[in-house]
Amino acid sequence: MAVESYVVVHNIAKRHNVGTLARSATAFGVSELILVGRREFNAFGSHGSTSHLRFRHFHSLQDARLFLKERDCDICGVEITDDALPVNHHPFTKSTAFLLGNEGTGLSAKELEICDFFVYIPQYGGGTASLNVTVAASIVLHQFGVWAGFPERSRDGNKFIVAEKPVKQTRRSFCAETADSVIEERKCRKEHASNGFFDESGNENSSSNLLDGLFADVRL
Repeated sequence: MAVESYVVVHNIAKRHNVGTLARSATAFGVSELILVGRREFNAFGSHGSTSHLRFRHFHSLQDARLFLKERDCDICGVEITDDALPVNHHPFTKSTAFLLGNEGTGLSAKELEICDFFVYIPQYGGGTASLNVTVAASIVLHQFGVWAGFPERSRDGNKFIVAEKPVKQTRRSFCAETADSVIEERKCRKEHASNGFFDESGNENSSSNLLDGLFADVRL
């Protein structure tokens, strides 16, 4: 089986970062971008790359972990922990999913629990304590691609050649699912409404209202 890489995004604080992450993911050969929790995202900064990337959604970290383990995939947390290894040492052994933490607080306790190992990006200047999540993802994904021996994309002049867009285009600001999955998410929203896991603010752009608009005829 060919080595693959995945990116796991769990309730990322700045949803517009997903578009930039998608651009880096396509550049460095990521197989899928996995959204956990929120399914809505802002494609700003993707420069059309979302059309070339598979998206998948899970309601919980454990569901995402089960999916990845069924594919014999390691889960690597990108975080400066005591046992984290320098990413440029390429501590990889097989297909790997990279879990990126919240921009402000890093990986949560639940996120740390599902990781098999951790990597960090060595810094050589003293002007900042950490990197933007999209910058960090780009560096880590590039290092994995080097280790995995992904074939370099052909170039034309001073640009890389962009693949033809898939024939079937889907809305790329929302990770859509089946009606049954939407019913399950609505149940989860009701169960977790008190802890703010889902956006119940009433904002017209919330994932809750987008669900209702896309699946208006689905009833519990």
